[in-house]
Order: sequence, then C-alpha cells, then structure tokens
Amino acid sequence: MDHRSIIEKINTHKKQPNLRFRLKKNTEKFTDLLFYMLFDIETPVAESLDKLEKQFDELVDLACWESDKPCKKVWENYVEKLPLVLESLNLDAEATVNCDPASLSIEEVYMAYPGFYAISVYRLAHELYKTGFPLVPRLMTEYAHRQTGVDINPGAQIGKSFHIDHGTGVVIGETAIIKNDVKIYQGVTLGGLFVAKKLQQTKRHPTIDNNVTIYANATILGGETIIGANSIIGGNAWITSSVPPHSTVFHTPEIKIKTLPHV
Repeated sequence: MDHRSIIEKINTHKKQPNLRFRLKKNTEKFTDLLFYMLFDIETPVAESLDKLEKQFDELVDLACWESDKPCKKVWENYVEKLPLVLESLNLDAEATVNCDPASLSIEEVYMAYPGFYAISVYRLAHELYKTGFPLVPRLMTEYAHRQTGVDINPGAQIGKSFHIDHGTGVVIGETAIIKNDVKIYQGVTLGGLFVAKKLQQTKRHPTIDNNVTIYANATILGGETIIGANSIIGGNAWITSSVPPHSTVFHTPEIKIKTLPHV
C-alpha cells in the first residue's frame, strides 16, 4: 500500500466531524485559570475574568455543535455563580482542616490536598453542567481525575462542607446525591447497581444523608440506596440497600490461624 493510499484510508475512517482534541487542551487551561483566580492571591480577578471570557468563547466555538443552543448566554450566568462556588469551596477547605489531624494549615489544604482540588473542579464544572453546556464540564472533572485519582461526575449533587481524605480511587456517579458535612476516604465508590444504557435518565447512584462518614474502599450502589444521617460506613463494606440513620455498618474479616507449618 503506497503512502497516498494510507492517507486516504485514515481519512476515510476519521468519522467524527466534531472531534477536536484542542477542546480538551483548552478546557484544561480554562480550568487552571479558574482555580488560580479563585484562590491564588497573586492572580488578579478582573484581568483573569477577561481572559476566562475569551477562553470560554473559544470553548463555545469548539463545543457547541448545535446552533440553536444559546451557549453564548452561559458565560454571564456562570460568572454570577462564582462567588457562591468560592464560598462553598472555602467551607470544604475548612471541613478538611477540621477533619484531618495531619493538616498543618488551611493553605496546605488549598495547595496540597488532591481531594480538595477534585472537589473544586467538580463544583466549577457542576455549574456548567446544570446549564446543559456540552462536554466541557466532563472534560474539567476528567482533568481533575487524571491529576488526583478522584473521579466525580459533574452531574452529582454535593452539599456543603464536603471532605475527601487522601482521595485516590474515589468514584462518585452522575446521579449521586451527597448532603452536608459528609466525609469519605480513599477508594470509596458511589456507583450504579446495574449498568444499562436504558437507565440513562434514571437515578442510578446512592443518596448520602447529612453527617455521614464513609471509610476506605467502601462500595455503595444503587439509585434507591439511602445512607441515613449520622451513619458510619466502615472500610470495605459492600452496600446495595438503604441504611437507617445513626447506623454503623462494617465488614467483618474472616481470620484463620494456621496450626501446622506449610498448611
């Protein structure tokens, strides 16, 4: 096969007319500047907002494939919500300082805690998700996932003072609902009990009520599963049905003591 034929065949199989990976890279730059504008004292707000608006216009050109969707109107509404997002994120940072005895300062949380970074990008993406802005919110949270190991779908609903400790391996599905003052540890999954495309418009992921702690590697599945307020879910627990308030759920390991050598 000659060089020209190879080129023609590759072009024949490039079937997605809207697939521009520049959108992914531009979204990452947009996310970085958003984060720095909100938290970094040396990043000027007014100047950054002007840059962000230009970056957002580029994202609109790349992501809004349907001309009848009013993507141009999204930016002004989004900017109005940023002060409330920042207020929520400051509460998340304070929750981490209050929960984690290893935290030395609140500045450490903002700069060094992967769980806080993942929550920050989630909250910024969630506001765009609610407007129906295509693909960009998912690219934002996937960017955070790649950096932190924390996978939060931008469609999840998360209340105030949320804390993720360590973070690696956490998965929070699209229709999960997490209320206020919830703490979760590494490896926790809030997932679906069944996987089927027909369930796309249904609630597939659990609800976590106020003041719940979920320890490492616990798995909670199902859209009808509710973890009641003030409950503690122990490490490695596997839960597919609701738990009443004020409960403690734990996994009991089986221990066998060898009585003979090499047995």
